[in-house]
Amino acid sequence: MLVESADLSGLAGRVAVVTGGTGVIGRSICQRLARYGVAVAVSGRNLDQLAAVVENIVAIGGRAIAVAADVTDPSAIEHLRDETERQLGTVDFVAAVAGGGGEPVALADLTLERWHATLDLNLTSAFLTLKTFLPALAAQRRGSVVTIASLSGQHIIPQAQTTASSAYAAAKAGLIMLTRHAAREYGPYNVRVNTISPGTVLSDRIAQMPNQVRENLDYAHPLRRIGQPDDVAGAVTYLFSDQAAWMTGSTLSLNGGFAML
Repeated sequence: MLVESADLSGLAGRVAVVTGGTGVIGRSICQRLARYGVAVAVSGRNLDQLAAVVENIVAIGGRAIAVAADVTDPSAIEHLRDETERQLGTVDFVAAVAGGGGEPVALADLTLERWHATLDLNLTSAFLTLKTFLPALAAQRRGSVVTIASLSGQHIIPQAQTTASSAYAAAKAGLIMLTRHAAREYGPYNVRVNTISPGTVLSDRIAQMPNQVRENLDYAHPLRRIGQPDDVAGAVTYLFSDQAAWMTGSTLSLNGGFAML
């Protein structure tokens, strides 16, 4: 297997867990980590999609396993941890990517059921992931965890340019603070916990938008493009690497300059 530049040291031979590993961002993270020699436990709900991600990683000479898990279920996340350790060995890195359901809806129209479902998927899932994996990382006195928040959790975005509901924004804002608390608590154990806050990233839904809408989205960013999944994957890889050894409790904003407008 061709391992990419050693500039991002400390990755080859390590083991990572990626929740939400079948989504556009999760897939990209799994594939990039594999190219750096990381063995990856790919987690998601859809067995066919999980198998496809693992197959792609194996095709480039990487090592990966698929573990189906509902990240809102504590026992499922414990199973994910146990299966990863059994098949790949000690976990070094965790990327809590699972999330979604942020489609915009007026606050008055937001049902309690949808509110709970959005927070469960975007905040409770990350809480359960941290709660399950951090103690083992602390015991081995090394490790790195990255959560995926959103620009919507940091800024009020004009309605014409957002796809986020108030529930989604609240969950992602909570995730940023949850990550900071975890970083403070586990820093003395040499475990780093950071979050990435992406802006608009290319998704299947955005790819199906009319060309003019896509162009308007691109033009709204000073870099004149929306993000690509690999932009996020590159940031995750950096945060896992030794190059970020003195970085914890940080929120890394990836938004093509949109947040400064």
